[in-house]
Amino acid sequence: MPGPIQSIERAAAMLRLLARGSGRMGVGEIAAALGLAKPTAHGILKTLQGVGFVEQDAVSGKYQLGSALGELGAGYLDANELRSRAINRADALAARTGESVRIAAPVHGEVRVIHHVFRPDNTSQALELGEVLPPYATALGKVLLAYDSELAAVVREAELPALTHRTITDRPALGRALTEVRRTGWAGEIGEYRSGEAGIGAPIRSRGGLVVGAMGITGPIDHLCDGQLRLRTALIAQVRDAAQAVSRDLGGAQ
Repeated sequence: MPGPIQSIERAAAMLRLLARGSGRMGVGEIAAALGLAKPTAHGILKTLQGVGFVEQDAVSGKYQLGSALGELGAGYLDANELRSRAINRADALAARTGESVRIAAPVHGEVRVIHHVFRPDNTSQALELGEVLPPYATALGKVLLAYDSELAAVVREAELPALTHRTITDRPALGRALTEVRRTGWAGEIGEYRSGEAGIGAPIRSRGGLVVGAMGITGPIDHLCDGQLRLRTALIAQVRDAAQAVSRDLGGAQ
């Protein structure tokens, strides 16, 4: 069995040290307190600073705990921040594809639409902001279900009612579909949630690669699929590119 990872142990010790201190500490003080070489302590501090777990005072150069630590138990990245950071990318995706764009995030064990861009035509459309999506029957839901353990636990205990004749209700089949999502980096659905409608979704990642949301398009099956009832490769690429662009903006992808 592999042993503990020393760099993680040192980072944890550094956070505990800052948590019990009475104020900011310099890199030399931290290194001395933990018995580390100063360059080693500095490298760990810069990594922790990069993910928001510590902050450095611009004047003194000393370090203190960062605000991101308070977000760990709150289901962050905050949905409002995610929406604000992704709006421009969502608008551009709708313009390129000609389809409706939605962004969803896991909220208290549900998949909730936090942003919706209408299809850029003159057809009648209903605003879906705030709608709760079935995670097993939608592209956005499958993306989040593939990466979110809390959501997966909720679905394991729930029934999977058939919403259309194409809905996946067999758990082994759903498991295989989620494995494919993790392998390919995108999810699709064809008539599983609403008859005649298809969807494509891809993950949005924050720092460290954590999946914090999903972005995708929905539209009529004949728009999103080819004559063989396969989701169009070009649309899949556009959705993935847009989600990766948002991820880069959040520091979650290179």
